[in-house]
Amino acid sequence: MAQGTNFITAEGLRTLEGELATLEGEGRREIARRISTAREWGDLKENAEYHDAKNEQAHLETKIARLRERIAAAVLVDESSSADVVAFGATVRVRDDDGAEHRWQIVSSHEASAADGRLSVESPVAVALLGRAVGDSVTVTLPRRERSLTILGVE
Repeated sequence: MAQGTNFITAEGLRTLEGELATLEGEGRREIARRISTAREWGDLKENAEYHDAKNEQAHLETKIARLRERIAAAVLVDESSSADVVAFGATVRVRDDDGAEHRWQIVSSHEASAADGRLSVESPVAVALLGRAVGDSVTVTLPRRERSLTILGVE
């Protein structure tokens, strides 16, 4: 994976596009409503609600611009490229040295959620698994200990 490249899965791209649509629609309407209401309260120089709403509008527009940039720079990765080798977008099943089985999808750092079984491609575990095949064992150095993982399957 090239450093600085914005790789993303199809699901991750859909999530970003959905978030952008929500911010551009509901988000902007809510801020416009707040600004309109605050204007009705009189003098804008000393109207804290108006200034607060305008600041929130600026933050919203910044967030929208950043999302647009991320979407424009996104490099969609074909998740079905090779079922033999762990790659970006693949879902991998592993068994750890304690005998527990885990199922993780390798995704971008923006999509990562350990609770949902999505590991950042930049995480030590994902880095150790990338390029490996079913049956391979890897040792990952974590802050508290080393962990051995055996790849059981790649989807």
